[in-house]
Amino acid sequence: MSEHDLFADIRPYNDNEVAPAINRLIADEEFIQAILHYRFPHMPGIIGSVAAPILRFILKRKLAKLNSVNAVQRQVATFMDKMIETTSKKITVSGLEQLDPKQSYLFLSNHRDIAMDPALVNWCLHQHGFETVRIAIGDNLLRKPCATELMKLNKSFIVKRGAKGPREMLKNFSQLSAYIKHSLDDNHSIWIAQKEGRAKDGNDVTDPAILKMFYINGKKQGVDFATYMAELNIVPVCLSYEYDPCDADKIKELWQKKTQGHYQKSEFEDIDSIIKGIVGFKGRIHVAFTAPLTTIPAEADEVAQLIDQQIWQNYQLFPINYLAAGIEHASIDETAADQWQRRLSAVPEGAHDLLTQLYAAPVVKKTLGYNKQ
Repeated sequence: MSEHDLFADIRPYNDNEVAPAINRLIADEEFIQAILHYRFPHMPGIIGSVAAPILRFILKRKLAKLNSVNAVQRQVATFMDKMIETTSKKITVSGLEQLDPKQSYLFLSNHRDIAMDPALVNWCLHQHGFETVRIAIGDNLLRKPCATELMKLNKSFIVKRGAKGPREMLKNFSQLSAYIKHSLDDNHSIWIAQKEGRAKDGNDVTDPAILKMFYINGKKQGVDFATYMAELNIVPVCLSYEYDPCDADKIKELWQKKTQGHYQKSEFEDIDSIIKGIVGFKGRIHVAFTAPLTTIPAEADEVAQLIDQQIWQNYQLFPINYLAAGIEHASIDETAADQWQRRLSAVPEGAHDLLTQLYAAPVVKKTLGYNKQ
């Protein structure tokens, strides 16, 4: 890490690093094999060995023109357009009229899908003339070099989670806190989830530890908590998916923890979840941006509650949510009821309550509010 680049080991790639990173990706055998396996899962190995050089040639021709961060973002936008068309019914967005395209923001959102949450926030911003965000991603998802290359090409910065002790943890969080403020000051918006890991039970709650991490840099500067947090232009964001492509997998994990006391992830489970979240059918989607927080309480717990209330109030409720909550609603039809029964049948019978809680949570949170959580 150079003296003049204090964030070299965590930041996304700069323009001059894009082309070399793409060349490394194309040369990465695991990356090539992963694409072939995804596109042709039943292809015999001997055919795959012939197909690999052809795929490399195609990628070189297709990606040769990508020599800047913006060029990569335009390519991602094209992919998103196609993905949205095939895996969703409709995407709606609200609240962007409260934001200034020339201003940087710290977008703090609920977390239901590893890749799609920040991707949808970015897509909505891009569609409405805003710059795309820098994305916080845990290093647990970057076990393969090709995954790191892909994420850093797509404006992702690394959240180091594997600290071996308190001192190393503080060092990592201090660097992260400084990088977030540096990005905002440099007019680059940030996306980060409200807590570590997806809300597999539907309980979207902000972890005060995230807010305390933001403040580490302010504390070093001697700025009080409320003043520093106000400087970050925090914008709570609520993502509402009609259907969760990973719902059965989430429930099976929760069910195994409940019945066996533990759950062990497989080596590529996170990558499989990313792929399933991207290509799986999501129905209707709503992305709600709230107004930036201006009046900031003096305690992290109080700020977390404020963010939670903003997110819960902006849930978009769908028929499946009402069905799970046992509430009659005019939007419920035979198709919705059948879809709900199909999703119930995909999980163990004893786990039906867990799936019900996942889909009912938005109704409960929105109607009962924070004090009845």
